[in-house]
Amino acid sequence: MRTVDVLRFARDAATGYPLRTFLSVLAMAIGVAAVVVLTALGDGARRYVVEQFSALGSNLVIVLPGRSATGGFSPANALTTTPRDLTIDDAFALTRLPSVRRVAPLTAGNSEINANGRLREVVVAGTASTYLDIRSFKMAAGSFLPEGDWNRGLPVAVIGSKIKEEIFGSAPAVGELIRLGDRRLRIVGVLKSVGQGLGMNTDEVVFVPAGVAQSLFNTNTLFRILIEARSRDEIEAVKREVAAALKARHGGEEDTTVITQDAVLATFDKLLRALTAAVAGIAAISLAVAGILVMNVMLVAVTQRTGEIGLLKALGARGTTIRDAFMAEAAMLSLVGALTGYGLGLFGAFVLRQVYPVFPAYPPDWAVIAALVTALSTGLLFGIMPARRAARLDPVQALMKH
Repeated sequence: MRTVDVLRFARDAATGYPLRTFLSVLAMAIGVAAVVVLTALGDGARRYVVEQFSALGSNLVIVLPGRSATGGFSPANALTTTPRDLTIDDAFALTRLPSVRRVAPLTAGNSEINANGRLREVVVAGTASTYLDIRSFKMAAGSFLPEGDWNRGLPVAVIGSKIKEEIFGSAPAVGELIRLGDRRLRIVGVLKSVGQGLGMNTDEVVFVPAGVAQSLFNTNTLFRILIEARSRDEIEAVKREVAAALKARHGGEEDTTVITQDAVLATFDKLLRALTAAVAGIAAISLAVAGILVMNVMLVAVTQRTGEIGLLKALGARGTTIRDAFMAEAAMLSLVGALTGYGLGLFGAFVLRQVYPVFPAYPPDWAVIAALVTALSTGLLFGIMPARRAARLDPVQALMKH
């Protein structure tokens, strides 16, 4: 029997029982689609985190109050407090380090903004003029915070684009007076829209000088210190210099944590890659289930076509030909199911991107290839036993049973 005849035999066998074929293809398609969609979710989460941290700025080093036991970073450490707080003087002292280009103190809190007859709750961030360049923000109107004494600061503010739109509409906001708590401030600038980043929507933040924010919140501590290294090669040098400088300023105590952007990214990247692989493995179990279904379908096919197999053998068809015909049918079911599942998976990932535009839910190439290869391999593996059973049928016995 020629290869074309073998394929035609397999096609006719599959189309002869449409419901059975549909269920086999559906099981395989669901397995592949599950792998594609779930890995798109996992890898999309990884890409989203990487993009969010990249948006923080380049060559970034962050100083957190508190010291982790291992000197490393974990999300829990980001929320710890310490008896020895970071101060504006600590931040200013770091500007004199040789590998440091810019330093920006950062303190934050909630307050009410009252302007133009409107009132709403906002996040207030106290920082310095250097924050704009460290974060690579752009101004939509006016200018950012002026340079000056970080401990004092002029009564000025820079507002996010959404606050400007909600309070002032299409009217210009620069030069207008606002009230934050019991403070009257003059708007000197409006930021260009930045959007959501690391849990904070910058478009809804009011930026004021660090000294003004500390007075507003009645505190002398900082939430973070952001540092920009002179180059990417000097990031580790900055980390060492900052740790040594703060240790000296804090009486020899290592009571701060200095993390780099790359360290944070590496931590989350490793975590999310492992999560994606685990999710893919769980989804791949459904492919094994689909393979078992293909085997059961093929065993039923052997039983139903016993007479046809006996006739082919009586006409001279060899056992290997019969085996190849059934293997071809199993491969055909697996291939159609895999391609259908791939299409469904891509559609599912597309729907996710439409529902959540900021979430880059694209399945990784390795997951797609692994899903397709696993589907085909599973179908062929579980198709071996039915194919062998068909090949070993005695033609006389097969015709008698028929």
